[in-house]
Amino acid sequence: MSNYFDKYKVNVPEGTSGKWKVERFTVPEHDVQALMYALNGGRPIPPGTYTRLIREKAFDPMMSDTPAEVQDHLEFIGIARGRCLLNGLGLGMVLKAIAAKPEVTHIDVVEKERDVINLVWPTYQDGDRITLHHADAYTIEWPQGTTWDCAWHDIWGELCTDNLSEIAKLKRKYARKVGWQKAWVEDWLRSEKRREQRSYYGL
Repeated sequence: MSNYFDKYKVNVPEGTSGKWKVERFTVPEHDVQALMYALNGGRPIPPGTYTRLIREKAFDPMMSDTPAEVQDHLEFIGIARGRCLLNGLGLGMVLKAIAAKPEVTHIDVVEKERDVINLVWPTYQDGDRITLHHADAYTIEWPQGTTWDCAWHDIWGELCTDNLSEIAKLKRKYARKVGWQKAWVEDWLRSEKRREQRSYYGL
């Protein structure tokens, strides 16, 4: 039976390039491991078949199209309009979602990893409103006067409060070029950072 999140599932084919891999995985009904993962602080994965992007020796997938990860991006997907900037290609789940919106006129995607591009970009490269930039989000130079209506920064593979300084750096770079910008799980990281500080000071 389909559900709300099925429309966000990607069609990127399975494959391997260098240290990166795209693969399907299935969570069966009454999966004990998925349940235990949720009970131990992980985010539950409903039964179904999903796609994930994996980097060799990484503890967790860099990205998947599971409902929990979709929810992380819904704020931007809802806001996206005009010319958009995506720092991070990932599985292209966000790219697919905003490219389907008629109010989005153009999308610039910045991706540093050539192997990720090899695996994922062929699925989306036929879109005439999408331009891929093989570059580092922190150092890429844009033509003078380039601006975007909104931007989404998603170049981190782990939920870590150390990412906040990198998020701040990236947002400073685009502060005068973007009308609205935000980063993956930025609000959660700020909340977690405050919790860590309160714990450190015994509050």
